[in-house]
Amino acid sequence: MTFYEQLLQATEPDRNALLSLPLITRGAAGELSLEAYVAFLTQAYHHVKHTIPLLMSTGGRLEERYEWLRVATGEYIEEEMGHQEWVLNDIEACGFDKEKVRHGKPGLATELMVSYAYDMVNRVNPIGFFGMVLVLEGTSTAVASHAAKAISQSLNLPASCFSYLASHGALDVEHTQFYEEIVNKISDEKDQQLLMHAAKVFYKLYADIFLDLGEQFMVRA
Repeated sequence: MTFYEQLLQATEPDRNALLSLPLITRGAAGELSLEAYVAFLTQAYHHVKHTIPLLMSTGGRLEERYEWLRVATGEYIEEEMGHQEWVLNDIEACGFDKEKVRHGKPGLATELMVSYAYDMVNRVNPIGFFGMVLVLEGTSTAVASHAAKAISQSLNLPASCFSYLASHGALDVEHTQFYEEIVNKISDEKDQQLLMHAAKVFYKLYADIFLDLGEQFMVRA
């Protein structure tokens, strides 16, 4: 069994718990209000905008033995440039004020997930950041494209409202393959265990964002 397979196996319960949350299942079924969808995009903006700074910090703090991973991190940076603006453009296409979102504050759950990511990279071990990559890209691959289509049909919204979700559903399939390749090169057992731990924590923190949104918009199982 490869390390990537071990990672998926170890985090499967956490992934299933996230994907079974009411906001995600109802989103995939096209049962969200416009306000709930925009609220999701708002929280997405407030963590997506940190992707590049976090990747840069990760690359800078990797040990010399991980030079190959630093190169791979540079490729991720190129791929992720400007994605936060996609989110803002979707918000505007839905008829909401993207500048208000840009200059607003994240919800507490979002703020805590971002804070944990920076703490992991800068204080603990930058390898742990790839636990966040597993959670965010794996979730996108699983539900993003389907949810975009379902919400678009139920709310009668144009494709311009779904550039973030629609693109990430397809894009993250390629990213997942790339992720699998680099994760399988991590052979240090301590780093492997740390990555597993970080991924499980990020699943919990990301789930908290959807739980908060679910409570706000009265989404119930």
